[in-house]
Amino acid sequence: MAAYPRAELEAMVQRWLDVNKQAEATGDWRCMADCYAVDATYGWNYGPGHDFMAVGRDEIRDIAIGLEMDGLQGWTYPYETTLIDDQKGQVVGFWHQIAGARRADGTQYEIAGIGGSWFSYAGNMEWAWQRDWFDLGNAGALFLEMIRDGKLSEGMTARMNRAITPDLPGHYKIGQSPVPIWPPNR
Repeated sequence: MAAYPRAELEAMVQRWLDVNKQAEATGDWRCMADCYAVDATYGWNYGPGHDFMAVGRDEIRDIAIGLEMDGLQGWTYPYETTLIDDQKGQVVGFWHQIAGARRADGTQYEIAGIGGSWFSYAGNMEWAWQRDWFDLGNAGALFLEMIRDGKLSEGMTARMNRAITPDLPGHYKIGQSPVPIWPPNR
């Protein structure tokens, strides 16, 4: 017997994709917080030194998809595909990171490599947890290219300036986040 009905998981994935498109259209990612359980966690690794972790829907809204996504207006994150495991109630989605700006030759700026999200379903059309991965080296290289080309937005410049500030909310040294980067009950 499946942990959750397949049709329910498929409906949750569609809800997620629809809310993502809404966030891309408005440039405000905070609407996505309604897709998480009140006690959900959302994290990712930021390279060899630290992880990011938001605990609870409010931190997810305010920090993970608020503060961390501010400056990414105009960016899109189209999903290439999603995989559903109805036995575990988990979903994996593979996505691109594409800037709204274009190079002089007309091509879009896109972070190379594979980006993705791993979710666990909590029921009630909400995620229990989400973990992301992306190619940090390629992200940095693209941001540098955009700076050189004069294509980095004011919002993204402010975000990058904020990123060099010590003690950012949600940022922890490896192994010191309030919940592990490897999610519970995986």
